[in-house]
Amino acid sequence: MISKKMADALNGQIHWEMYSAYVYLAMSANSDTLGLKGCANWFMAQYREEMEHAMKIYDYLLEQGAEIELMAIDQPQKSYPSALAMFETALEHEKDVTRRIHKLVDQAITEKDHATQIILQWFVTEQVEEEANVSEIIGKMKMVGDKGNGLFMIDRELANRE
Repeated sequence: MISKKMADALNGQIHWEMYSAYVYLAMSANSDTLGLKGCANWFMAQYREEMEHAMKIYDYLLEQGAEIELMAIDQPQKSYPSALAMFETALEHEKDVTRRIHKLVDQAITEKDHATQIILQWFVTEQVEEEANVSEIIGKMKMVGDKGNGLFMIDRELANRE
């Protein structure tokens, strides 16, 4: 059985995952406004992933018989000066998510909550992938530029994400 303290912490993570989804939805909208349909597609896929992450924790809490505590979601930043700025912000956001996941793992270890440790390991692995993906896009943008032909090429590549 999950402790109240652990359930509260996981409810906080549901909130953060929902906020993350909201951040990516705003980035998708901003990309559309800038005419960057590929970036908009990439951020929309991120939005969907973050919602799936929230639901994974939600479902786990229900399986554990814990109460779901939904919280208000803050308004995210709605515009960015460039595509590169959006991806740099996304990377910092993902690093924050990673720190939060690690803190949850530490709590689960302290509480000897083996079931929660197992589910959180999926998130640990996911965060390595998330940070690597965003870092790769930033690297490409810095290499070819986030304006003109370089941005056009990257935007076309990002349109292929499902």
